Amino acid sequence: MKVAPRHKAREMALQGVYAWQLSGNDIEQIELSLATTNDMKKVDMSFFQDLLRSSVARCEELDVSIKPFLGRLPEELDPIEKAILRLATLELVQCIETPYKVVINEAIELAKSYGAQDSHKFINGVLDKAVKTLRKHERR
Repeated sequence: MKVAPRHKAREMALQGVYAWQLSGNDIEQIELSLATTNDMKKVDMSFFQDLLRSSVARCEELDVSIKPFLGRLPEELDPIEKAILRLATLELVQCIETPYKVVINEAIELAKSYGAQDSHKFINGVLDKAVKTLRKHERR
């Protein structure tokens, strides 16, 4: 199966946001580490860099945007779930050209690959509620 360059970019950005959340290291250092230790030929590099840098730069704003839809305290989130939700929320508010269904589906796929057993269900539920507010201009 051929993996799309944007999907690979989301995977790499997820790894970067996760690493940043756990280590607190400089995001440029994390980005460089990811770029030098992974095969980035099939990655949409500009999309990867934008997702990674913007998710970290806007993390507080993204957390506030998604908080009403969580059903639990943000600090109770698994770090992978938090990273996925930050990336997906960023796409919902910043990447208007990407249909919300694509954003949600990609977040679910990331949760299935990297999250706990049923985290994809949680991610789906949160984003399904959030999209009604964050993308109210799109028809559902």
